[in-house]
Amino acid sequence: MDSDSDIGFVDKDSGIASMSGSKDDTPERRSIEPSNAITNTDGDPSLENLEDEPEESLGERLWGLTEMFPEPMRNVCSTVTDLSTRSAKSLFKLTCNASWIFFTSSILLFAPVFIEVERAQLQEAQRNQQKQALLGPSSALAAAPGGMPALPPMAR
Repeated sequence: MDSDSDIGFVDKDSGIASMSGSKDDTPERRSIEPSNAITNTDGDPSLENLEDEPEESLGERLWGLTEMFPEPMRNVCSTVTDLSTRSAKSLFKLTCNASWIFFTSSILLFAPVFIEVERAQLQEAQRNQQKQALLGPSSALAAAPGGMPALPPMAR
């Protein structure tokens, strides 16, 4: 094996000593020199850095985030999402069909009843109108259900 005398030390900076000064030179804090900067109408330096970057949509950003999760977790999430989507679509179809059946059945069942009630009211109104025309207004009011009763004759 090697002995301790064969090991040579290389004098390199580990970065610990220069750590306090390197924090100001990070890309986020690096100052832009006016000669290299793209002039903006607003003069906002934060917008000048963003002009060089390509536009990303929300979908692209979310797709990029999927790489940080393991494959089985992505598969489970994909399966759950697909199942939820299919379930929501099926529930929507079922609700549409059930409401169609309910409303068409109620129309078919109750429309004849409503028509018959309306016809009976119309016939009653026609009878009252005929009585009023033949016998006078007091007889039509007395015969009409819910009408005002005839006033008694006044005593003199």
